[in-house]
Amino acid sequence: MSDDKIKDALKMMPYGFYSFTTKNGDDVNAMVVNWVSQMSYEPRLLAVGIQKHCYSHGLVEAGQVFGLNLFLQSDKDAIMGVTSGRAKKPEKMEEAQYSAAPRTGVPVLAGAAAYIECKVTRIVDVGGDHNIVVGEAINADVMKAADPPDVLSLTQLGWSYAG
Repeated sequence: MSDDKIKDALKMMPYGFYSFTTKNGDDVNAMVVNWVSQMSYEPRLLAVGIQKHCYSHGLVEAGQVFGLNLFLQSDKDAIMGVTSGRAKKPEKMEEAQYSAAPRTGVPVLAGAAAYIECKVTRIVDVGGDHNIVVGEAINADVMKAADPPDVLSLTQLGWSYAG
């Protein structure tokens, strides 16, 4: 425990570990995210928190589409190639193995258990260092069926993303 009880409490919250993929023209990117939630049943809306200054923010703003790639715990190595930002690893998408999703063309990373394609309905500036990207799910596929406890999360990696 630290002297920052808010941070300590936030670190207790479980978070998934997903790949957020974007596309604008021929430019594609993949990054890892964990602030993700379904926000509506009808239409099916997903909300994803992404940093305002990250490369994918500009792509999703311009391209208005994104994908969410889900991985199983047993396939954690498949997502590790996209954990570095484009500023640190500009060639990461040249090295990544992926195919284009059928409706939006966003990357579907090799090894993903499932993906969801979304069209952006809005980007909400909440006044912090992250914005909320809201997208309507328009297509998905499940390549490896699993239950939620089998899906990769920060807990299994021993990582934390809270402040």
